Amino acid sequence: MTGRLTRLYPAGYRAAYGAEIAATHRELTAGLGRVARWRADAELAGHAVRVRLGLDAAAPGGRLLACAAPFALAAGAVVGALEITRWYTGLVVSPAPASLLLITLDPGWALHLLCSLLLCVGAVVALTGHRRAGVAAVVCGQLGTVALWPVVGEVRGGGVVVPVVALLTALVVPAAPGDLPPEPDTVVAAGVVAGAGWFPVAAVGTGGFPVSTEYGAWPLLVLAGTALVLAVRRGSPGLYEVAAVLPASLPLIGRAYQDAWQEWPPVLGLWLVLPLALGCAALVRGVRARRLR
Repeated sequence: MTGRLTRLYPAGYRAAYGAEIAATHRELTAGLGRVARWRADAELAGHAVRVRLGLDAAAPGGRLLACAAPFALAAGAVVGALEITRWYTGLVVSPAPASLLLITLDPGWALHLLCSLLLCVGAVVALTGHRRAGVAAVVCGQLGTVALWPVVGEVRGGGVVVPVVALLTALVVPAAPGDLPPEPDTVVAAGVVAGAGWFPVAAVGTGGFPVSTEYGAWPLLVLAGTALVLAVRRGSPGLYEVAAVLPASLPLIGRAYQDAWQEWPPVLGLWLVLPLALGCAALVRGVRARRLR
């Protein structure tokens, strides 16, 4: 079995490291039970595929995914939390008793809310150091959203956009190399995106503020602003940071399309905040460089 798995590596990589990888894998899996062995084989196969695609920890693509994954987790958590908040607000303001609404809640909607909760809980678990369990919960939540969209999509709107971005996010999050943890400042920034992207929108949604809606713009502005702050702190031109948050913008763009216009031109206009953040980072870097001369 180990020999067949090592064939997944590119020929050059296999020639250089294949024997060592096979020997190490056999040593680590000796005496393991069937389930643990399957898990180890899956991890080896995943590493081989990452190396073949240039997404392992040693490749630039893998490092970029390691930086992007926390932001993708945070963006999914924002969307999930806003979905739960929207439902809870309707539950509170409804004249019907809450117990009656809970009893008569459609099973499809109940599962949809459970998937939204998985996005939130999974993101917190993954960002606090338990990556494997958190990512598993998030992937289940995203795939559940895709599977349940025929049930809830007609009411929520958005057509195929929401399930498509959910599926893409479900692919991005586990694709990050497991042996390359994100930088601490990246994890902190992702937590800021999750909290700052959700709370003001939830507060506005209660009706306690004289704002009707933010048209899906606020969480994306928070994401772009976070990328800008990271780039400035690191003295980077900003291209790497903006590229890292680009996958995380997908669920936020999907939410904007779903809740606001359901037309592409204004939603794509929101995406301009990312190159705007890139330009601001480059401007700050240029000003700093000029002062140091």
